Amino acid sequence: MDELEKLRGEIREVTTEIMKYVKKRMEIAKQIGEIKREKGLDVVDEKTEEELRKSIMQLCSQIDLETDVGIRLLNVLINESERVQLKRKTPTAIFTKAKKLERQGKKIIHLEVGEPDFVPSTAVKDTLTNVIENGYYHYTEPRGVPKFRQALVQSLNKKFNTSVKEEQVIVTVGGRFAVFLAISSLVKLGDEIVVIEPYWPAFRECAELVNGKLRVLHTTLEDKWVPDISKLENMINKNTRMLIINYPNNPTGKILDKKILEKIVGIANDNKVIIMSDEVYSDYSFNKFTSLHDYDYDNKIIISSFSKGPAMTGFRVGYAVSNTDIISKMVKLQAVALTSVAEPMQYAALSALENNKLKENVEIMKKRLSLISKRLKKMPVSFVEPEGAMYFFPRVELKGFNADQFTEKVLEQGLALTPGSGFGNYPNFLRISAGQPENVIEEGLDILQRSLK
Repeated sequence: MDELEKLRGEIREVTTEIMKYVKKRMEIAKQIGEIKREKGLDVVDEKTEEELRKSIMQLCSQIDLETDVGIRLLNVLINESERVQLKRKTPTAIFTKAKKLERQGKKIIHLEVGEPDFVPSTAVKDTLTNVIENGYYHYTEPRGVPKFRQALVQSLNKKFNTSVKEEQVIVTVGGRFAVFLAISSLVKLGDEIVVIEPYWPAFRECAELVNGKLRVLHTTLEDKWVPDISKLENMINKNTRMLIINYPNNPTGKILDKKILEKIVGIANDNKVIIMSDEVYSDYSFNKFTSLHDYDYDNKIIISSFSKGPAMTGFRVGYAVSNTDIISKMVKLQAVALTSVAEPMQYAALSALENNKLKENVEIMKKRLSLISKRLKKMPVSFVEPEGAMYFFPRVELKGFNADQFTEKVLEQGLALTPGSGFGNYPNFLRISAGQPENVIEEGLDILQRSLK
């Protein structure tokens, strides 16, 4: 046997042993997950992970292994541990089950889904009616119809007094796909993504698809959902690729104070970290909202869509704004995945942009949230009034309350709600959507109030 074959044999032996240890580690992780569920603990434990991370960094130094390599491998292992332990109910899963019950003939009140019940403007209807006549039925550029992107740029520059250029915009299949494109085109195996909890579940799902490691900064009701900037700063390291913020927040409705946002941008700038700001609920801002558009920071991605304000959820039109390098990477991936967003939908969104009815929708949403607030004050719950978006995120103050079990129970009674566990470590919280008419919301809250007695 020559030297090459001998070394290859050693590689095989070492790799085999590594796989055996990975298998053993996953079995232990399952056992840990069962114990956590019995004790009502969250799967993600940032403190324990950080202790392990520091230990591995010390080991890397001792054995002369590149720290970045060691941490990337550790992040993959932690991801697998979380995967075998994690059993969270997402809004999508609850919505799917509710729809199944509806097909079986059961009446369901949908206070679980983030879908405004508003009707798109007449201009949108007219555009769709004339799709064939106007020739809006072809392939388009992967980055979007030029006329639509030009209109988006003009609208953004006027609204935020900025200087976005057309090549800095990509039109996507809803805001969700914009998030997917950004994470998939920029995050590599073992890279870290920091997100402020509670957070939209799609952030975790997209991170897991590319084997990125989601680092979670927990916020609390007691702190009025304000993130601890010192803790955030301590979470950033050489492997941090992206920081995700979402304000107005889903599910809390929190709007970040400008001074806090400035500190976050400063931390990202100091560490050359990409900030992705999900601003799909910015139209529903009842207090002063500061957009990432207001900051001259090149390494940013701003996500928005036509699903919430213009109420065009089924049209699936969103967009992202960033520097030309990042947008080019996202365009390349979108071209491979689906060529482009459907041309009729882009022109429909253009019509909504030119003939918007946002003010009317915002006032209705604000009124509905006020109604929910008054009703919740008569129930055994604690909450912070939302400053934007279209949700309440109350904590139920009943001993032993489990939101996962409770949402299953009330779904059988005809009320669909989302448990807080879908948004992070919030097992006794509920998300309540204001996406239905007032009489429907009242009926749903009647069921909720009876069930909490």
